[in-house]
Amino acid sequence: MIDVDPESDEKTPYECFECGSIIIAEDSPGQCPDCGGPMRNRRMSLE
Repeated sequence: MIDVDPESDEKTPYECFECGSIIIAEDSPGQCPDCGGPMRNRRMSLE
């Protein structure tokens, strides 16, 4: 894993906790466009 600067303009993969859908975005999408579930930044480690 790498540390990600939350203020970065770099596009980052986000994964849905519910359905596993992955999207690439500059900013956190908040909710999955497919199922409405919560998204996580795939470059940040899970605790």
